[in-house]
Amino acid sequence: MRIVFLGTPDFAVPSLQALVQAGHEVVGVFTQPDRPQGRSQKMIPCPVKATAQQMSLPVFQFEKIRRREGYEALLALQPDVMVTAAFGQILTQRILDIPPMGCVNVHASLLPKYRGAAPIQWSVIKGEAVTGVTTMLTAAGIDTGDILLQRQVEILPQETAGELFDRLAPIGASLLVETLAAMQDGAVVPRPQCEAEATHFPILSKEDGQVDFSQTAAQVHDLVRGVDPWPGAWVKEEDGSVLKIWKTRVDDAISGQPGAVIVRESRMWVCCAQQAVELLEVQAPGKRRMPVADYLRGHMPEKGKVFHYAR
Repeated sequence: MRIVFLGTPDFAVPSLQALVQAGHEVVGVFTQPDRPQGRSQKMIPCPVKATAQQMSLPVFQFEKIRRREGYEALLALQPDVMVTAAFGQILTQRILDIPPMGCVNVHASLLPKYRGAAPIQWSVIKGEAVTGVTTMLTAAGIDTGDILLQRQVEILPQETAGELFDRLAPIGASLLVETLAAMQDGAVVPRPQCEAEATHFPILSKEDGQVDFSQTAAQVHDLVRGVDPWPGAWVKEEDGSVLKIWKTRVDDAISGQPGAVIVRESRMWVCCAQQAVELLEVQAPGKRRMPVADYLRGHMPEKGKVFHYAR
């Protein structure tokens, strides 16, 4: 099959590689434009672009693919099917109409749940026990198209969004190859999504990482896992500095005023609406991530300290 691939981050890389390994003709790879990164603000290609260049595949980058130049570039490639995986731009109907077999999207949730740009993170934040990957026919809405195939995956109790991301990416690649083979054989029947079951969540912002200890300990623990590696969970100190929280565990033996800090020997807890979370790994401003025992050697909280939540 002649395929145009549209993707940007690490999640999309295994899908691109799997298409080539399966013998498909990838006639073009479309990614987001290079962006400045780091303190030096050096222009860095996204993971999909870097991979495509290593595989000697033609790369196209448009700030807005829906404009005439993007549409004409896609049209000129005459793909049988287009494949999207975390591309980061919405495709217009006239673009979706280019390939005769349609546009297949690889989405990291069990649609119709967790539509949107950050399904992996939100599934962890919301305390889901399972998630998965869906291949679907892209429609003009956001993740609203007919479902092709799905594969369910258990979310592990201590798993972070980053770790789940790494597990789902190759699963999505495998499901994509299976989906295209089934489409060629006429062995898959698209099924509409149930709108009554649909949920949609926005892309994460830095503010989403702020910890609210008036929630239950389980909710706080899930937030810490769900915003790792970005934006990271954090609380604001009285001096305005930010303490990042990277690892926690729920402790049902401790309770108290939400936000109250308890230190015993070399361990540290923060009370929640129900139970408490023990902080296992934190990061002070300008410092590396460290076990709480190391942190406490130089940052012993005052007695009666309380973390307050304020937007």
